[in-house]
Amino acid sequence: MVKNSFILVISQEKKEENPGSVEFQVFNFTNKIRRLTSHLELHRKDYLSQRGLRKILGKRQRLLSYLSKINGIRYKKLINQLDIRESQTR
Repeated sequence: MVKNSFILVISQEKKEENPGSVEFQVFNFTNKIRRLTSHLELHRKDYLSQRGLRKILGKRQRLLSYLSKINGIRYKKLINQLDIRESQTR
């Protein structure tokens, strides 16, 4: 089901999926983040899952900053499709 939604969201014009692409990786990290967030709402003291969530958030943030430096148009499109807030630059 996740791959089907990826195909619909990301590669509508390409008709193929590339699991190494930045968009695919960000999409997978976003799904993991949403799953872990719903898990942590039930299990507030699961500190190992909290650590895993922070690690995945950092990985996604690094990929998004890389994409914004390489191609700003793809970055904006991905942010809008996945309904993610734009990162604050330091």
